[in-house]
Formats: sequence, C-alpha cells, structure tokens
Amino acid sequence: MSDTVIEGDILQAVQQLKERVDALELSAGNDRLSIGLLSGNLDNTIAAFIIALGAVAYDIEVDMFFTFWATAALRDPKKSPPKKFIDKMFGWMLPRSSHNLPLSKMQMGGIGPKMIRAVMNSHGVKSLEQLMKEAGEFGVRIHVCEMSMGVMGFKEEEMIEYPGIDYVGVGSFIQMISESKQVIFL
Repeated sequence: MSDTVIEGDILQAVQQLKERVDALELSAGNDRLSIGLLSGNLDNTIAAFIIALGAVAYDIEVDMFFTFWATAALRDPKKSPPKKFIDKMFGWMLPRSSHNLPLSKMQMGGIGPKMIRAVMNSHGVKSLEQLMKEAGEFGVRIHVCEMSMGVMGFKEEEMIEYPGIDYVGVGSFIQMISESKQVIFL
C-alpha cells in the first residue's frame, strides 16, 4: 500500500469524525436550563429559584415555565383586576402571592410555611421574594402558561413586576426544552 493511499484513508477518517463531532455539538443543546414549575408549594418554588440562581452562577441561561398551581406564586397581592364569578372563586381558593404558598408537607394547620421561612432565615437562606428579585436581576427568564392563566382566571394585570415576564403556550416551553441541555420539572 502506498503512502498516498494511507494518507487519503486517514484524511477521510478524520473528515468523517469531524462531521460526527459537528453533528453531536449541534444536537447537544445550548448551555441552557429549562425549569418547569407545576407545584404551587413554597418549598418547590424556593428550590426552583435556588437551582435557577445556581445555574446562572455557572453562566447557564435559565428559563422558568410556570403552569397551573405554580402561577399563584406570581400574583401580586396589591393588584386586583375585575373578574367573573368562577375566576373569583379560583382567586379566593388559591394563594394571593408567594407570601401565602403552602408547604408540600408538614402544613401543621397553616403554621408550617411560617416555620420553614423562619428556619431558613436563621440559616441565612434568602426568602422566596429575595430569590425572585435576584433571579430577575441576573436574567432568569419567567414564562407563564397562558392556558393556566385562563383556567385559573388570572389576568396579566395581577402578576408581579418582573423583568421580561411573558405569557406563552406550552409549545414555547417545548421549544425551550428542545434548546436546553438540562430540564427540571417540579
């Protein structure tokens, strides 16, 4: 076998490997994390924001998608747009803000969330509201499910002020997932 043939085989093999690596890099997704939040619980919401801020610290872009019960955490207790009767019912039944979210376990007659907030504070853990503020400052994007907003009877006018908050359909979240290296759903 001549040196020219061997050299040609090596160049062809290197080219094939380069094409495979390029294809893998394209399919690997961006340095991005998508967090889907379904639960309306204080502990899950705090965990989601701590994870989001941890990812941002590693220069990972973060998108958070709030759906169903999780949307209650984004309600501003000072805002109260007019609503239909059924919308008012959901409004009365669901927490009016992040300050009123229940725990997933150990409710203890409603005192559980206050206790966990006090314990976290005593350990130097920031409140959910502080975490949300920092997330906005560090570019964590919040997307709210339009369908859930409609089902729950929530209006954009009653949501918190958050930089770049938007209202999207599930297709947008699916697109975010497809562009992310990592996905978490709480």
